[in-house]
Parts: sequence; C-alpha cells; structure tokens
Amino acid sequence: MTAQPETAQEPEVPESPPYRARLNQPRRAFVGVAEVVVAGFLVWLAFWLWAKAPVTITQSFGDGQPPYVSHRYFGHWLSLSILSGTVAAVLVLDAVREFVLAVRARPRAKGRRRR
Repeated sequence: MTAQPETAQEPEVPESPPYRARLNQPRRAFVGVAEVVVAGFLVWLAFWLWAKAPVTITQSFGDGQPPYVSHRYFGHWLSLSILSGTVAAVLVLDAVREFVLAVRARPRAKGRRRR
C-alpha cells in the first residue's frame, strides 16, 4: 500500500462585517458629558453618605464629672460612600476615554505617505 500525500487545505477566512466600525464618533462626546454629570451626582452622594456615618453620643454621670463623649461610626454608610466614590472615579475615566475617541483624528487616506 502506498501512502498518498495529503493536499493542504486553505483555512477558511471569515468574512468581514459589511460595515467598518468607526472609533471616531462625535456622538461619544454626549455619552462623556452624561457620565460626568452622573459622576458629579455620585460624588455629592458620597459626601452625603459619609456625613451620615458618625453619630456622637454624650452621657452625663453628674456629681461634677465631665460628660462622657463617644463617637460611633456606621459601616454601611461608610461603605456605600466609598462605593459611590469609586463608581464616580470609574465613570470619569470612561468619560475621558469617550472624549478622546470623540475628537480623535481620522486616519489618513491609504495613498498618502507620512513624512
């Protein structure tokens, strides 16, 4: 029995989409503005939540002794405040990305050379 050489088959190349996705889209600036507005609200919310966390408790024992002052911090308000600030920071970073993609220069035509 003689072995016959196998013919190499060309791999299938997937077809490109009918349109080319463009990164440079000026409408991305509106998304960036919306993200900055939401981030501003979240920063305000973070400060408001942080102010709700501490509670001062004052107890007087009488007999000329100074009052006992204690501070209690509620962790759920603090954690929600930190979460709100973190989400705001991520939104600001994404807004910067959106602005850069909105104003990015378009690529040059294929026939032109860069000097």
